[in-house]
Amino acid sequence: MTSSSRPTSRRTVLTAFAAAATAGAPLLGQLAAAAPAAAAADPGEYASNTALYKDPALVEGTSYGRRFKRHPAADSDLTAKAAYPRTAILALHGGGIEIGTSELALGIAGYDPGAVTAPALLPATYDYFLFEGLLSTGNKALHVTSRNCDDHVALSLAASHLNVLSLHGCQYDQLGMPEPMVWPPSSDPRLAVVGGLNAEFRAALVREIGAAGIPVVDAFDSRYLDRLQDFNGSHVTNPCNLTMLRRGAQIEMTTELRQSLFGDSSSRSRRAATWDASGGRFEAFRDACRRAIATVEATQPIL
Repeated sequence: MTSSSRPTSRRTVLTAFAAAATAGAPLLGQLAAAAPAAAAADPGEYASNTALYKDPALVEGTSYGRRFKRHPAADSDLTAKAAYPRTAILALHGGGIEIGTSELALGIAGYDPGAVTAPALLPATYDYFLFEGLLSTGNKALHVTSRNCDDHVALSLAASHLNVLSLHGCQYDQLGMPEPMVWPPSSDPRLAVVGGLNAEFRAALVREIGAAGIPVVDAFDSRYLDRLQDFNGSHVTNPCNLTMLRRGAQIEMTTELRQSLFGDSSSRSRRAATWDASGGRFEAFRDACRRAIATVEATQPIL
């Protein structure tokens, strides 16, 4: 989820470390200078990734983890132009924070979520960044609102790509959608909400996800605009919009939708092991997003 208040008890040192982060957090060169100032953190959340990383109660590798991949790219030929990565996939609240977003990000990037170190599963691959909650319980305390993300790798990936697709989780009742949007044939409120400032990317995602039989809405659709303003990914410091084009896309997925993408969604290990045991739903969502990316990239030659 990109912006909502999340109550948590893990706040005893938050104020001091948030102040320290504001006063002395390292800058990411021109990227940090170009990005607008971050908004105030939601109550009960870490003010930034810097504040979270400085919390002595948290240990990287035990409390949380980070994974990323940049694919090699080089051009040493003066007469020919080599391909260059144009799209990155982000899961800023992965692991146990917003379940399923890490695995889906890896799938869209072209990898087997259960065997990331193995060769790519699909022919086209995308760079990716994952921040993942690793706690046995209470992972929601690790949530940092997207607009306040200052992780250097995440921001550098966004700044070096034309497109970012950022994946998030939400609860259906947070969206304020009308009850008839509980979709048949299931009684579960499975819904994808597509946001971000790249209207063409949003349109491609809505079209492809809908064609895959997955309930989806555009957060900027006039019918839902007022209801979904907290889920539309429009903030200028949201990493999905800190691309070379200063616009990108994100998908908010309800809990029920994310759970439906796995044979067993109960834990990180079970999700990684059962992404291909969902009756094809994971693959349908993954491939819909990849088709949308391909459609957008086809109009974006590298100059």
